[in-house]
Amino acid sequence: MSKVLNPGDTAPDFEAETYSSETVKLSDVYKKGTVALYFYPKDNTPGCTKEACSLRDGMDDLKGHGIQVLGVSTDGVKAHENFRNKYDLNFPLLSDKSKEIINLYGVKSAFGSAKRETFLINKNGEIVHIWTKVNTKKHAEEILDKVKELGI
Repeated sequence: MSKVLNPGDTAPDFEAETYSSETVKLSDVYKKGTVALYFYPKDNTPGCTKEACSLRDGMDDLKGHGIQVLGVSTDGVKAHENFRNKYDLNFPLLSDKSKEIINLYGVKSAFGSAKRETFLINKNGEIVHIWTKVNTKKHAEEILDKVKELGI
């Protein structure tokens, strides 16, 4: 069952697998600073590649503002690893094959994949902004502009 989250809500915590058999727990990440948790439909598709490359190219500026990026889709760990390697991505991609995370965040599409949405989560675990429409070519800029506007 999907739920609707809004700014001000506590971000649902989860654990997910990334490459190298690593497990990432959201609450461990946001305790270190702001998280841009972005959901995307599928590895190696045009829009998802543009979005991932925007975040990759903006990573120095994002990190400079204390922002950590986590990508989530329903693709498997191996697909994520290939996508990361092909585009030299510099942030973790988390596998949600069970669709548990996309259901927690209410971002499951009619096709069963993740919708393209991003949740900005502060170090207290609070959702401070949600993008339901993402400019795939300039998503890193969108995130930076919002972080500066909110003063986080």
